[in-house]
Amino acid sequence: MALPLNYSFRNALVRWRSTIATVLGIALVVFVFVLLQSLAAGIEKSSSNTGDPRNIMVVRKGSTAESASLISRQTLTEIRYFEEIARNENGEPIISADVLVLASLPRRDNSGEANVLLRGVTARGMELRPQVKLAAGRWFEAGKREIVVSAKLAKRFANFGIGQSFKTGSATFTVVGWLDGGGSAFDSECWLDADECRSTFERDMYSSFLIRPTDEAAGEKLITRIEADRRFKLKAEKEVEYYRKQTMTAAPIKWLGGFLAVMMSVGAVFAAMNTMYAAVGARTREIGTLRVLGFRRRAVVAALLLEGGLLALVGGVLGCAIAFYWNGYTTATMGMETFSEIVFEFRVTPKLVLEGLAFAVIVGLIGTLFPAIRAARLPVISALKSI
Repeated sequence: MALPLNYSFRNALVRWRSTIATVLGIALVVFVFVLLQSLAAGIEKSSSNTGDPRNIMVVRKGSTAESASLISRQTLTEIRYFEEIARNENGEPIISADVLVLASLPRRDNSGEANVLLRGVTARGMELRPQVKLAAGRWFEAGKREIVVSAKLAKRFANFGIGQSFKTGSATFTVVGWLDGGGSAFDSECWLDADECRSTFERDMYSSFLIRPTDEAAGEKLITRIEADRRFKLKAEKEVEYYRKQTMTAAPIKWLGGFLAVMMSVGAVFAAMNTMYAAVGARTREIGTLRVLGFRRRAVVAALLLEGGLLALVGGVLGCAIAFYWNGYTTATMGMETFSEIVFEFRVTPKLVLEGLAFAVIVGLIGTLFPAIRAARLPVISALKSI
């Protein structure tokens, strides 16, 4: 004979102090788990949201990122007129040779300095990245030491206001605009003229090429052609695939989230077990009465497991709700690929919420299992005589 469902609900309400303690304990564990995983999801989202599926990214073979790649100017001259490359309305090949430089700049809150990625781009580079919009001000002019910084970075670094200037090395740049990368990796960059960037930082090499082929078939042929030519020693792949692989930073955060969740879940399990053992001790005569009335041991175990699972689910919902409050909040960390500041948003996805709820219920059931078995094994006579 199964116990009525309202038995578990009423017990949770009657013992409201222990109920609140159990719910808050599990809520804290779920909150930490979901929040840390949302950090990793935000970094992955930023990378996967970057690029155009039509574009081809070309870097030096063996390099892990654009910032570690070097490509000669002679290579650009040889590649730019390949027949697989599309032309714009002026008949110019749609290829951009970019230069990436790291600059150590002071933070706005005077907490020290951090590396910022400066990208030297050509007019074709902006044409190839339509997702990047001008948020305020104007674009830089070629041949001038002008720069357009990310609007999100402008909130984190000093002298990034429009009209302000900052110095890096021996060069001083004037901020003439803010860019909006549309939630992509470009939100962590500052753009300036490619030739001015090479001249200022004395770079004779380019970092990468971004190419728009005429069609998908031409793109595949272009990738094969570039990689097969031993003169170039280059690696080519679709831009979206390149950025999708740039998620090394998310791995340690995921590991940390999982590690902390496991450590805290152990504490949560013991807390739940302690609460349920206390509840069983206080309900000894009640459980004995249930056994006399004909309820089997498995019915008692099921009722207590239901109670523990219910409390854990409520705690999971509360933990997810608190974590969801941070959804969309912008933060930053150092990128493992570029060693520069990368800006991203917390992403509390439906998948993370479901994982958090499942995690909470599992913790609750494990914490309730042993007290429930102990309750079911209580001798009936001894239980009825207990005070």
